[in-house]
Amino acid sequence: MPSNVKLLMICGDYMEDYEAIVPFQALQMLGFRVDAVCPNKKAGDKCKTAVHDFEGDQTYSEKPGHNFQLNATFDDVKPDGYDGLVIPGGRAPEYLRLDRKVIEMVTHFVETRKPIAAICHGAQLLAAAGGVQGRTCTAYPACGPEVSAAGGFMRDVDASEVVVDGNLVTAPAWPAHPKWLAAFVDVLGYCVVRKEHVSSPSKAGKHCMASSRLAGGGPV
Repeated sequence: MPSNVKLLMICGDYMEDYEAIVPFQALQMLGFRVDAVCPNKKAGDKCKTAVHDFEGDQTYSEKPGHNFQLNATFDDVKPDGYDGLVIPGGRAPEYLRLDRKVIEMVTHFVETRKPIAAICHGAQLLAAAGGVQGRTCTAYPACGPEVSAAGGFMRDVDASEVVVDGNLVTAPAWPAHPKWLAAFVDVLGYCVVRKEHVSSPSKAGKHCMASSRLAGGGPV
């Protein structure tokens, strides 16, 4: 059942607004439990976010985003109690990778091969934790040299595309949200089906969620 699946989302100040709020809400909408945490912050505290956009300049523009409220306490996190990891992009990963406890958390998911969804600059945190070595992934193009230096194979894809390598689901930026989140849910072992099909056997060992969940029903 999705409600029994716990996902950890590692947040930081000035993470990208869309890349934090969209997966946080969308995955909960499907019934997954998502714990959003940040070093040195507790449940109820907020992280500032930034909106990164592509407006014809040589790099992305940055504007203030929403204040994102955390729903779990970083110091209470026990990684082995989670089934998957979500890493938003933005500016946060560049300083989060300097935190020893953050690296230990990410390393747990890397070594246990649990599902990991990283987007945009989230690759910086993955690279610092040894999470891209020998793996094929994508990221914001400017992170390519870091991925390569960490032993990964960087795929240059359109901003709306996703790259899946086993348990690792990556995307270049928020335009990829639909494909990125769909691929992550698939790697977690779930699918969405029409309500009348919910009693049929799961396909390929996947757990299926009735589409009535999208209309506000409880986890199926």
